[in-house]
Amino acid sequence: MDHQLKIYNTLDREKELFVPLHAPHVGLYVCGPTVYSDAHLGHARPAITFDILFRYLTHLGYKVRYVRNITDVGHLEHDADEGEDKIAKRARLEKVEPMEIVQFYLNRYHKEMDELNVLPPSIEPLASGHIIEQIQLVKEILANGYAYESQGSVYFDVVKYDKDYHYGKLSGRKLDDVLNTTRALDGQSEKRNPADFALWKAAQPEHIMRWPSPWSDGFPGWHCECTAMGRKYLGDHFDIHGGGMDLVFPHHECEIAQAVAAQGTDMVRYWMHNNMITINGTKMGKSLGNFITLQEFFTGSHKLLAQAYSPMTIRFFILQAQYRSTVDFSNEALLASEKGFERLMDAVSRMELITPSKSSNVDVSDLEAKCYEAMNDDLNTPIVIAHLFEGAKIINNIIAGNNTITAEDLDKLKGVFNLFLFELLGMKPDANASGKREDAYSQVVDMLLEQRLIAKQNKDWATSDKIRDELAALGFIIKDTKDGTEWKLTV
Repeated sequence: MDHQLKIYNTLDREKELFVPLHAPHVGLYVCGPTVYSDAHLGHARPAITFDILFRYLTHLGYKVRYVRNITDVGHLEHDADEGEDKIAKRARLEKVEPMEIVQFYLNRYHKEMDELNVLPPSIEPLASGHIIEQIQLVKEILANGYAYESQGSVYFDVVKYDKDYHYGKLSGRKLDDVLNTTRALDGQSEKRNPADFALWKAAQPEHIMRWPSPWSDGFPGWHCECTAMGRKYLGDHFDIHGGGMDLVFPHHECEIAQAVAAQGTDMVRYWMHNNMITINGTKMGKSLGNFITLQEFFTGSHKLLAQAYSPMTIRFFILQAQYRSTVDFSNEALLASEKGFERLMDAVSRMELITPSKSSNVDVSDLEAKCYEAMNDDLNTPIVIAHLFEGAKIINNIIAGNNTITAEDLDKLKGVFNLFLFELLGMKPDANASGKREDAYSQVVDMLLEQRLIAKQNKDWATSDKIRDELAALGFIIKDTKDGTEWKLTV
């Protein structure tokens, strides 16, 4: 299969032909969640985005090692220079062990990802399980002269690094601008510059989670975990590193600096970032307090929700925008996604009602090629969906008797939906929607049979036979009994 996938490389700010380092093997690393509360819609987007990439690379024949880390201690989040450990804080309030908090929310996250039909990664390492690797990374950076120890903590020397390399090449920032916009925090006199970030922090007495190191009992800085675990499982050089656009600076910028400072070369070839979920034009996230959790979407329990939305509606909603575009939450948009997905699923089910003809007067030959073209263009899922709606229109016209299709072309059409809607976009039949459709079908059939009964009572045999025969043509078996009329669908 020869498909030329182009992906947008954040580092070079352009679409590039994807050429793996060690074909047919591909190394993919994606920043996963920090587990101290329920996942929200903003967590679903990177999970779904890189699930699509994982699926497509696998489909193209690559052997993908997909690593998605879990940040399982709150003080590894952000710069580890300020604030309280979120996991430790929640553990203290609930009077449980910190890892009980981690396990509880990690279990919920896995369940929600399964409901969204997100495939599990090849490896899902925990930050707390790779302290040794992070300490080793810090040692290498110190040995190469790009870090310094201060009062038991170790900081990355951004100014010295920038003299030899370019700090800011991923985000496009210049060091002077970073220095001018980085605020000095209380208790940071141990830093040489406000922009220097923590590689290792000496733990204060109240810190619950701490590890011994050559410098102090403490904990790693947030940025260390991805660099250390990426190297461990994918090597010093690997293909793709992904995450949300909000991670470009400082997290991924610091990752690049750490890797270069430790080994002298870049670790990652392609950087990919999905854009944000917004609500009224503002980023949806925990820090802003405007987020809606996935469970609230699934149950409809949030005050901003007009109803409950199924996991497949959420997935379809996210895929209707290209991953580098923002997606603005609204009930109207979600309702439109729900109806749009139902239309596609109705078309899929109605294909089973089609009786092939000896000739086709519809052209389905290029539908697959157009879907591939969209996928190869930086995973342009909304264009793929638009082409699937073209396929649905063809199906509906055939059902209506306006067109005909051969068995061969019908198999092609089924193949397109099976491949792109289910295998690559990861959609699956929505149990709730299926139930609604079945209820609607039952009500319509019952209504027609009631009209047939009235026709029979009026001795309008022509109308009675017409309703029976047309239902039979659609696959319904109608049986009159002494207690009334029974029916069932045979296709």
